[in-house]
Amino acid sequence: MRFPVLALLAIPWGGMAATEITPGPINPDDDIRGVVISCQSWGGEWGSDAMVEALAEIKALGANWVQIHPYGSVDRDGNITLGRLDPDGPAPDWIARPIAEAHRLGLKICITPHLAPWRAGWRWRGEIDFDSPEKWARFFRSYRTWITTLARFCRDADGFSVGSELDRTVWGHERAWREIIAGVRAETPAALTYAANWPDYQRIPFWDAVDVISLSAYFNLVDHDQTPTAAELDRSWQRILAEARTYAAAQNRRIVFMELGYDRSLDAAREPWADGPRGEPAPGAEALQTLCLDRALTAVAEPDAIIGTFLWKWFAGPVRRASFLVSTPAMRTVVAQHWAEPMATSRSGGSMP
Repeated sequence: MRFPVLALLAIPWGGMAATEITPGPINPDDDIRGVVISCQSWGGEWGSDAMVEALAEIKALGANWVQIHPYGSVDRDGNITLGRLDPDGPAPDWIARPIAEAHRLGLKICITPHLAPWRAGWRWRGEIDFDSPEKWARFFRSYRTWITTLARFCRDADGFSVGSELDRTVWGHERAWREIIAGVRAETPAALTYAANWPDYQRIPFWDAVDVISLSAYFNLVDHDQTPTAAELDRSWQRILAEARTYAAAQNRRIVFMELGYDRSLDAAREPWADGPRGEPAPGAEALQTLCLDRALTAVAEPDAIIGTFLWKWFAGPVRRASFLVSTPAMRTVVAQHWAEPMATSRSGGSMP
């Protein structure tokens, strides 16, 4: 899919890597049908045989992209820990292998690094903030080292996000972020983006410096606690996408939903970002989850909408008390209904301006 006003700007999302199976020529009208493969550790699963099985399962549903999100740990003083990354060594297997295996299967892959804020007392990375110029300076120095190291390790990936939901660190720090983006570009030929949170994507000041607008698409679809109808959800998506189209055209960029998902919860439409209760879902919760995803995928498949979405989330290997699973039978059915038929005629993964 494309925005007509941007038709002449369409270029592939990322460069070709040497692979056993090379995807065919890029078709600018193809859309991105992606799944985020998450982890329940610090990412070791991505280098496992279970990851290869997960990639095959996702491709069988009709996906043409996958996404992983390597972690870095941040503290209250602005230090980011590289963890198991050796900046002077080769790419670790848990990064190199998923890129190679995705390409071997004819899938494209996006890398979206996440900062893990929990040990520092923040509930999620959207709360990361600092209370002195010294801490801010330390954060941006440390962040640049971390993100450019990852970009170098992931240079064979097709897409790379310079940040995810760090919107509080953006406001008032545009110059620092532009320097980070330039540093990442020096390390990888992959197409670049930044993944904003849904309420903030129109406040990001550097969309011109990246190749595509990305956001976590947890838009609230209703403002009541009753079970919504499909027509009600459709009206909400029409409003959301109309606004997104207008903004994208003004920015001369296209849009990808880097996260789109719903948990098994009776609040899935009202608070899509929230985890549902653990254990057995409430009566009607799974039906609402699948309805929300069905209407979302219907909406983004319309012409002049966006160039695609990554569904949140899937796991490689055993899963313990996970939320937002796309791998349940009900959710697999919804995804296959929307993606299996387009996959039969698509030549390759999607493209971006």
